[in-house]
Amino acid sequence: MVVRKGSHSVFSVHLHFVFVTKYRRKAITAPMLERLHEVLANVCIKTKCRLIEFSGESDHVHLLVDFHPDNNLSALVGSLKSASSRIIQKEFTEHLATFYKKPVLWSSSYYVASTSGAPIEKVRQYIKSQEVPTN
Repeated sequence: MVVRKGSHSVFSVHLHFVFVTKYRRKAITAPMLERLHEVLANVCIKTKCRLIEFSGESDHVHLLVDFHPDNNLSALVGSLKSASSRIIQKEFTEHLATFYKKPVLWSSSYYVASTSGAPIEKVRQYIKSQEVPTN
């Protein structure tokens, strides 16, 4: 587990994101996936986050992000999706035109789950085991 430090915090927050293509169309190619990796990693750097792992299939991508608590979660998702969509649409216009009439890449929805540290039950047990003040 990697622990990072801010000016007033110590944190380790890892998030698993899944972004799916609009209408779940199988529009993502290998070169697009490679370019998405670069774009998403750059967005993470600009937001003090780190892209730990990335992969995907023709209709969705998975990201494991070391999240910095200075960010708003929904704002980070917006930045990741809008930047990647804009650049991919610009660089792969002809290919995407075979799937979409309007310039689009991502569905408006997304999946996110925290993946940091111990399983939830272990954390719950740890919290319950704390010594409660008696007075």
